[in-house]
Amino acid sequence: MNVTRMGVHTVVRRLNEGDVDSVLAIAAACPEAAQWPRADYERAVRGEYGAWVAVGADGRLSGFIVARGMSDELEILNLAVAPAERRRGLARSLLEVALAATRESGACRAFLEVRESNAAAIAFYRGQGFAETGRRPRYYASPAEDALVFSRELS
Repeated sequence: MNVTRMGVHTVVRRLNEGDVDSVLAIAAACPEAAQWPRADYERAVRGEYGAWVAVGADGRLSGFIVARGMSDELEILNLAVAPAERRRGLARSLLEVALAATRESGACRAFLEVRESNAAAIAFYRGQGFAETGRRPRYYASPAEDALVFSRELS
């Protein structure tokens, strides 16, 4: 998918093996993102999860999303945009691609967990039509924190 937002041209495509180092670097630069080991991203490359990356005109990765389909639902597992690339619509583009792929496979609902203190992510997901539907006490470690559960219908 080709996207131009705020004057920035980006391609959103499937994660491939050569992307894993860049994805790990983006995650490391984003403490609010889930800090997964390399093996989890390699599982995504093998198709155990749906995973997409945003690639700028210069060929550098600027963000990623990982999701998992289960029955008629999609769970957003991890989403991050490099700090220098934020506020340009990349997270929205990544989310749109993941949601569109899921709709095609018959999913009716998407959900995710987010740290209670992550105000920027909460505002982003609310802006994308997600609503808070629950709480998971002490879901996160380092530091221990509740997760807010958000979901939305897919039309």
